Amino acid sequence: MKTETDRSPAPAVTRALAILRLLADSRGEPISLADLARGIGAAKSSTSNLCQALEDEEMIARKPSGYVLGRRNVELGGAYVAQFNQLREFYSFCESAPLLSQEIVQIAMLHDTEAVYLARHEGRATMQLTASIGSRFPAAPTAIGNALLTTLTDAEIIERFRGQQHFPQLTTNSVRTVPALLTKVRAARERGHAIDDNEVHPGIFGVAVVLPPWTSGDQPLAMGTSLMASMATPDFVARIVAELHEGVYRLSNPLYRATLN
Repeated sequence: MKTETDRSPAPAVTRALAILRLLADSRGEPISLADLARGIGAAKSSTSNLCQALEDEEMIARKPSGYVLGRRNVELGGAYVAQFNQLREFYSFCESAPLLSQEIVQIAMLHDTEAVYLARHEGRATMQLTASIGSRFPAAPTAIGNALLTTLTDAEIIERFRGQQHFPQLTTNSVRTVPALLTKVRAARERGHAIDDNEVHPGIFGVAVVLPPWTSGDQPLAMGTSLMASMATPDFVARIVAELHEGVYRLSNPLYRATLN
């Protein structure tokens, strides 16, 4: 059976990248030359040559007990971050996702008590009732709004949602009070995603997750999808949630991705 290295047009490059992956996975713990050779399935002598080349370029650094990643990785990561466009990547991800590619998927930000929609992937399940780019929807009944509210404290939610005007009765299922909203948001925090079960439009089931801020000064976003309620079986929703979380990973700042695992 051929290995990844055997199939590679440049085996030395493939092995060098494997070394970098091993060191990245070690979370700062040095790895000995012998363990690196074992990890990439190569002779110790050839692994030593690869390590020397990587060390010369400051991709790795030698410590008394082994090797760690070098400072050049930070420079490369910074260069990648500088050219990364989060919304462009959103559309690319949606096109490639097996399930979400077929659904309407949106990104929104929180403004006071409303979700403001910033991006929308149409999919094939066109729904005229869902929000378009630039639209505002009340955060209380919507899945994407509830996902955004999970980034606030309970006290902040109570302060923002003083007044019945923040609880429009879009359907008979729409949340009506602050205590009921807090119950929904707490459940969303615990399960890792928010839902809207026929609260905005009859027959529509919403699912959404938080998209962490790109930098510490940015607002968090949320990414969600609207499904036909008849399709929203527990198994299908679980698969949709898994793809949304994969999207969060793809769209998150690579420098902070370790905190998402």
